[in-house]
Amino acid sequence: MLDAIIRFCLRKRVAVLILATVLMSYGIWVGSHLPIDVFPDLNRPTVTVLTESHGLAPDEVETLVTMPVESVLNGIPGVVRIRSSSGIGISIVTVEFEWGTEIYQNRQLISERIQLLSGKLPPGMMPMMGPVSSIMGEIQFIGLTSPDSSVSAQELRTLADWTIRPRLMALPGVSQVVVMGGDVKQFQVLLSSEKLQKRGISLEAFQEVLSKISNNTTGGFIDIDDLEYLIRPLGRVETVEEIENSVIGVHLGRPVLVKDVAKVQIAAKTKRGEASINGKHAIVMTIQKQPHASTIALTKDIDKLVSDIEPTLPVGLNIEKDLFKQAHFIKAAIYNVEEALFLGAVIISIVLFIFLANVRTTIITLITIPLSLLVSAIVFKLLNMSINTMTLGGFAIAIGELVDDAIVDVENVFRRLRENHKNGSPKGHLRV
Repeated sequence: MLDAIIRFCLRKRVAVLILATVLMSYGIWVGSHLPIDVFPDLNRPTVTVLTESHGLAPDEVETLVTMPVESVLNGIPGVVRIRSSSGIGISIVTVEFEWGTEIYQNRQLISERIQLLSGKLPPGMMPMMGPVSSIMGEIQFIGLTSPDSSVSAQELRTLADWTIRPRLMALPGVSQVVVMGGDVKQFQVLLSSEKLQKRGISLEAFQEVLSKISNNTTGGFIDIDDLEYLIRPLGRVETVEEIENSVIGVHLGRPVLVKDVAKVQIAAKTKRGEASINGKHAIVMTIQKQPHASTIALTKDIDKLVSDIEPTLPVGLNIEKDLFKQAHFIKAAIYNVEEALFLGAVIISIVLFIFLANVRTTIITLITIPLSLLVSAIVFKLLNMSINTMTLGGFAIAIGELVDDAIVDVENVFRRLRENHKNGSPKGHLRV
């Protein structure tokens, strides 16, 4: 088999050169478009089902939420394992599917089963699926700080939630952006039970009316002079004063306003965690990527977007995009392979040129290394594989084998040609 390949290559030298050129050109294009990640995808297709259970203890979450969710998810085709965790006010159910199953089809199957939970969970609780992410999903951390404290923690959080996060989520390849730290802005109604009792209004009636004071409704339309005008009753509240002046009932023929029984204020939502940078309060946004997205390319897109956003930020606010980047580890691994490739080429050049004193043999040997690596890139493309630290480590090891084979093989060919040339009746080069 090997002899046949060698004979073919010697007889069709032009075709071999053209094929090598085509492979190198195509390999360069494929290699530049391969996804780059830290590790290959090592886990099975997994879907996470989250259910917020505010006010429930872990035991109640386990009994009232987690077990019903697990019961409806059991029996889904392709499911290998179901794991769950019940905490304070949260239920997390992780469903693992068989290798090779399509993640979006798996999510569709789970979505259909979740519909069966209608009426089986406590009021106001509805399971939802987590975002599609990879095992090494968190690729970058972005921080927001105000060194001179001119921007409050509430303004920082509002800017992160409503300005920066939506723009990051719009980037192709971003799966989720989680915002941590700061103060979440809330309109808080601090009720006085004594005032409420004096005006003869129950707590349930107050809560029901209060939940409906901020709604826009439709009023249909009206025709005037053959023109149609839409009628929009605007009822959405935007300020503290509008909430305070909302009517919640009637007492002794007089309307009762919110401010008559409660104090309304803008304050921070109760926190159960915090974020900091260099020991100071800050906002930290963790960015997760979708499976098969290139970490290097996505990181470049994120950095470009952050650079575009930075000039629009308020004075006194800093945005830090280098808190953590997976791309740094990947670039370090790529640099190690590039260094090994460069050193291998230098060693080959020195050894062959000193011992053989022939430029042609040196060039032939040097071509084998990039050609072999570029063919590997084409194989990666066909097998739907990514460049990661594990495959790059394999490349680094393979380069040593390539260098060894190249030197041994080319030196052997050169020695036999030289011996043939010294022979009294030399044979043809192709025959040798």
